[in-house]
Amino acid sequence: MPVFASVCFIMFNFILYAAAALIWGSTWFGIKLQLTQVPPILSVGYRFCLASMILLVYCYFTKRRLKFTLYDHRFMMIQGFTLFGLSYIMSYLATSYLTSGLVAVIYCTILMWNILNLRLFMGQPVAWRAFGGGILGLSGICMVFWHDLSAFTATRGLIGLGMGLVGSYLASLGNIVGSRNARAGVPVTQANAYGMAYGGLLTLAIHFGSGGALTMDWSIGYLGPMLYLTIFGSVVAFGCYMLLIGRIGAEYAAYVTLLMPLIALIISTLFENYQWTLNAGIGITIVLAGNLVILTPAETLCRAYRQTRRIYAAG
Repeated sequence: MPVFASVCFIMFNFILYAAAALIWGSTWFGIKLQLTQVPPILSVGYRFCLASMILLVYCYFTKRRLKFTLYDHRFMMIQGFTLFGLSYIMSYLATSYLTSGLVAVIYCTILMWNILNLRLFMGQPVAWRAFGGGILGLSGICMVFWHDLSAFTATRGLIGLGMGLVGSYLASLGNIVGSRNARAGVPVTQANAYGMAYGGLLTLAIHFGSGGALTMDWSIGYLGPMLYLTIFGSVVAFGCYMLLIGRIGAEYAAYVTLLMPLIALIISTLFENYQWTLNAGIGITIVLAGNLVILTPAETLCRAYRQTRRIYAAG
């Protein structure tokens, strides 16, 4: 029975890993499909207002606490504005300039921004592996977009890169505020429910405040991706990820972020005709290697280094 229980534990964790990675990896292409006659900012508003309603209804029927202080709501609002509002506006706009897979790779820099923001706002020291991984990640991004960077002009690639980097930094700010909310006793599900509401309302305010009109694409080509992004991308995948954290810990669950851009790139290659180049292949590998260094504990890296040296010496 212990062996059977262990196999079941591993298989269920694998299913959670696969579900979170596949869903989040495919949401980037879902964003691409939403770039129809509906303005990107309005699409973000639709997505997160609907996702918030689903989560709030879920919290209500499962009798989760929904009353919080105004002080807590202030931070949930900041989290929503940065993580679910402004960050996603940038990701949708970046996707209008780049293939969805490349935008997913750019958003990998969120791990690097997390390290910087934890240092700036919470005084957390920067470990050498985190610094090294961040440098690797930036180097990889530069290699992927070397043609655009070397042109010294505002190419579509460079504009998309800038938007993606701003968006990933804003998402990192939201993560930092989210960690504050968790420490203050605000459950993650409720914080996200309210945060999505605040973020969705902000995007609607930006859209209508800038003179935008209320428009909707009622075709299945738009509504299908929107429902997929809302229900699976914003609710189901997050639930799988939170279950994974509860079962194996946040440190190991975070490796989902390594699989997500790979899946997004495969989808871009199949459905967006993304053309691979040598620079892009090497650069993307370096970005993922940098994230691996950031995520992997120092002791594990040291053991891997010693084992590699032993194998090399024996050879």
